[in-house]
Amino acid sequence: MRVAAFSPRLRLAAPDANASEIIRLVKEAAARQTAVAVFPELSVCGYTCADLFGQQLLLEACEDAICKIADETAKTGVLVAVGAPLRSAGRLFNCAVLIKDGRILAAVPKTYLPNSAEFYEMRWFSPSTQATSSAISIRGVDVPFGTKQLLRLGDAVIGVEICQDLWVPVPPSSYAALAGANVILNLSASNEALCKHDYRKSLVSATSARLNAAYVYSSSGYGESTTDLVWAGSSLIYENGSLLAENERFSRESTVIYSDIDLQKLDTMRAKDPNFLDLFGEGRGNGFTTVDAGNPPDTDFDSLLLRDIEAHPFVPGGNPEALAARCREILDIQVLGLCTRLEHIGCKTAVIGISGGLDSTLALLVTVLAFDKLGWSRSRIIGVTMPGFGTTGRTRSNADRLMERLGISSRVVSIVESATQHLKDIGHDLEVHDTTYENAQARERTQILMDVAGETGGIVVGTGDLSELALGWCTYNGDHMSMYGVNASVPKTLVRTLVRFAADSHFGDCQEVLYDIVDTPISPELLPAAKDGSILQVTEDLVGPYELHDFFLYHAMRFGCQPRKILMMAGKAFAGVYDNATIAKWLKVFFKRFFSQQFKRSCMPDGPKVGSVSLSPRGDWRMPSDALSGLWTDNIQ
Repeated sequence: MRVAAFSPRLRLAAPDANASEIIRLVKEAAARQTAVAVFPELSVCGYTCADLFGQQLLLEACEDAICKIADETAKTGVLVAVGAPLRSAGRLFNCAVLIKDGRILAAVPKTYLPNSAEFYEMRWFSPSTQATSSAISIRGVDVPFGTKQLLRLGDAVIGVEICQDLWVPVPPSSYAALAGANVILNLSASNEALCKHDYRKSLVSATSARLNAAYVYSSSGYGESTTDLVWAGSSLIYENGSLLAENERFSRESTVIYSDIDLQKLDTMRAKDPNFLDLFGEGRGNGFTTVDAGNPPDTDFDSLLLRDIEAHPFVPGGNPEALAARCREILDIQVLGLCTRLEHIGCKTAVIGISGGLDSTLALLVTVLAFDKLGWSRSRIIGVTMPGFGTTGRTRSNADRLMERLGISSRVVSIVESATQHLKDIGHDLEVHDTTYENAQARERTQILMDVAGETGGIVVGTGDLSELALGWCTYNGDHMSMYGVNASVPKTLVRTLVRFAADSHFGDCQEVLYDIVDTPISPELLPAAKDGSILQVTEDLVGPYELHDFFLYHAMRFGCQPRKILMMAGKAFAGVYDNATIAKWLKVFFKRFFSQQFKRSCMPDGPKVGSVSLSPRGDWRMPSDALSGLWTDNIQ
């Protein structure tokens, strides 16, 4: 659903002029197919009117302005939230007024009135707790009145709070969310002070995350009185803790931000949170009434989506410092997990199959860091290279150089003769390079690693990653198996990033080798190399681009997105890289393989969870191995 937050240029104590500007901006929002438009606290007249709030003339003009906004936005289809002072039973309330289709749907009074330092609202306003009626009259029309009101707009359930309501220990939005609100609007007048904006953003971010909700925040800007304070006009849109849009503050003109919020995503996140549901069951969201606001206007999200979609959701984004901090934390999780397992078992060694590829490289780097953390000699790490039918000079050389520079023990055990003998024993033609041909090599390598670990009193450290587990791109009881899989919840796109980070931050002596490993095409090297010695079996040519599969995995597992929705989002994220037909092809492959290969994940080894998506059968993902993929693959068509 498309939402907008405005910070209009204000004419202080001039409700008719402000109504005209609000109407202009709402029509602008309607032209962009917007469903909800939010304006600041007391935006009809201005927050800084002070004792003018006691003037009957101003209050009547505000009611006229509200009616004018309702009349002149009636055909836009936009739900408009404006702020105005309203009287009821001899008290004045600071209210959010909700308007749509020419009707004033509800008025929500402010509950918590700031009354210290620069704020003294209690001089003019009463808190919502002093309301004596569930209706308020606006120009002779009774309008639902109170804080326990929600508006249903299509799939959105909307709750409202006003400025200071957000800053208290238990904001009203908490109860609104427990009553079902998945979108919170905040009409605010928050002045600027040093460092206040960062705190304001942290509040909105944390609230949206805690409530599994979207939060649309609009604050007063240019035109408010600057006798003692400055109003910069902050507008924010957050979704489940993530910033979707933010305006540029300190503008002299009206500003607006738009974003498309994902209601399905929010509802999925909420349904996965048992504590949220427990609180709801305790009745803490009871007592709310819901006003039907109809449906939002039709929005063509396929043509224009006002939302950034990250092509590589598993890879830490942001500035270089943030990227480094995230990578460091991921490595710390992997390292501490392995340290605990090694020390608990009382291992003498750790055994790793080193191929010269990305996954085994990351596993080796994690193991080296773990041994360093434990104060153990790196010589107790045994790296085993096991050249086979498809091993190339590039990967073999990188494996040898890496082990030498890291100072670990190394062994070379060729599997050519043993795999050849095994294939002969079972009557398999050596010229038939099928799955049996490939799996025989993978299982032979695993047998060697297990026996070396048994011989030396150690464990086999697994190298397979999350992307391979999702696709089942591993040999059952071959590279699928280990005693501890340090990469089990690290997707392929993140493996590359972590190896590059480790090269820069921890292993400068190995930087050249690590960079070349990062640039090497991903391959299991189970088929003979090309005549020129280069890698012939490139994984992504066979199973599809890992960056696409990681995108599919993230949105399917994290948010339960339908395949057709994933297809639409991938088309936006990878525009100019892959066409829709290519994305659809690999999306179908993803779901077919994901369902058919669950049996491998059902008995996967232990391994540390590092991010929001994990496929451990003991933790995040419990799925029957016999489930059919037809419902998902049909949805792609």
